[in-house]
Amino acid sequence: MESQPNKLAFDSGWAYSPAPESTDHVHIDKKYDLFIGGEFVAPVKGGYFETINPATEEVLSSVAEATDADVDRAVKAARKAYRGAWSKMNAAERGKYIFRIARILQERAREFSVIESLDGGKPIRESRDIDIPLAAAHFFYYAGWADKLGYAFPGRTPKALGVAGQIIPWNFPLLMAAWKIAPALACGNTVVLKPAETTPLTAMKLAEVIRDAGLPPGVVNIVTGAGKTGAAIVNHPDVDKIAFTGSTDVGRLIQRAIAGTKKKYTLELGGKAANIIFADAAIDQAVEGIVNGIFFNQGHVCCAGSRLFVQESVADEVIQKLKDRMETLIVGDPLDKNTDVGAINSAPQLEKIESYLKIGQQEGAEMYQSSCPVPKRGYWCRPTIFTGVSQSNRVVQEEIFGPVLAIQTFRTLEEGLTKANNTPYGLSGGVWTDKGAKIFKMTQQVRAGVIWANTFNKFDPTSPFGGYKESGVGREGGLHGLGAYVRLEPQS
Repeated sequence: MESQPNKLAFDSGWAYSPAPESTDHVHIDKKYDLFIGGEFVAPVKGGYFETINPATEEVLSSVAEATDADVDRAVKAARKAYRGAWSKMNAAERGKYIFRIARILQERAREFSVIESLDGGKPIRESRDIDIPLAAAHFFYYAGWADKLGYAFPGRTPKALGVAGQIIPWNFPLLMAAWKIAPALACGNTVVLKPAETTPLTAMKLAEVIRDAGLPPGVVNIVTGAGKTGAAIVNHPDVDKIAFTGSTDVGRLIQRAIAGTKKKYTLELGGKAANIIFADAAIDQAVEGIVNGIFFNQGHVCCAGSRLFVQESVADEVIQKLKDRMETLIVGDPLDKNTDVGAINSAPQLEKIESYLKIGQQEGAEMYQSSCPVPKRGYWCRPTIFTGVSQSNRVVQEEIFGPVLAIQTFRTLEEGLTKANNTPYGLSGGVWTDKGAKIFKMTQQVRAGVIWANTFNKFDPTSPFGGYKESGVGREGGLHGLGAYVRLEPQS
């Protein structure tokens, strides 16, 4: 698959030569079974489904489809491990296992980054430079906390919950697994994890890492499947904690399902993040932050900056610079190091994005797309902006999960703040200004769990992440991520 040269390259008479990442070092099995009790085992009913490369529509592998019986096997294996070796093990020894996982991930980082791009469609630069290093960093970070939980909760005695059921999405497959598995293990819990059905491969490779790291059988179990598999985990009576990252609608279903039970839960749900640019901001830096926040990741991020608010006096300048920058973006082969915008994760997701493009135009907004060529095969969407939108437009209020940006203007700080908060979501946001006072005022009053100032989409394992309103319940990452996996008792 060849890299797609951009429009400006054509205009200037030159184009980037393809710079494909090698796949010679990558091995993907033709079939993956479930990882239960430290072994790969066939599903009870023998069902499998295909996972495909969204950039080529070619089948990468067949993956087991777990039923209720398979989930029950996984939960029983996790409970056995919790009552056995894992709960009796010295906390420092548990930390060594988590540390070992991190080291193996580092050693296999190149392999994992290629598989992440093949299975999910994201550019290799993002997988290589962000996703995989951050996943390893989370295991390193929580490995250090395993024998220090008493310092994390002074005056209280933290106790493990038991079996954690974890369900992760397709946008950051390995990173989301690390976010959930690492703190759970550090706190002494065992895990049953379900990756997204469209991106299961790095989770299955992680199972190999866990096996090679020598964790006791059943400490981490990975079951693959679709919504029914996730529901089986949520509804299983012997699961003590549910951790879910995904859509707000599914989050509501989970809340209803566990209501009246003793299960703890954390939910990281949808978002419609606001990027707010004041007239005194460094405009070029802000434009690059906008591109990074919504286009480089195909908009496949719950915290993507999908709403842009620009102070009226610089709106024309910002929009023109943004259009110029969009024309330089290369959409194409995720494994090409020149690629800026990769493939949309799946055909249904592309259909959803395209439906919103039609909705935006039907509602009277003006749509602008970059003129870059896209490959004939695969699932692709050019970077898109909407101008002339109002607060009531669906492209402003609803999560699209694609490279689509809705732009509005504001005059005063108060107006910008009001518009930014006028959404059912509250996951993240960004503020761009040269004045520290504005940063503090906005970050204190924007109703979102994470606010970036003069940057966007920066993550660190020491920092908590989570939202308000319909963007979720609870936090992951940092000390807050530990609190979600322990029961705190009075210190004796």
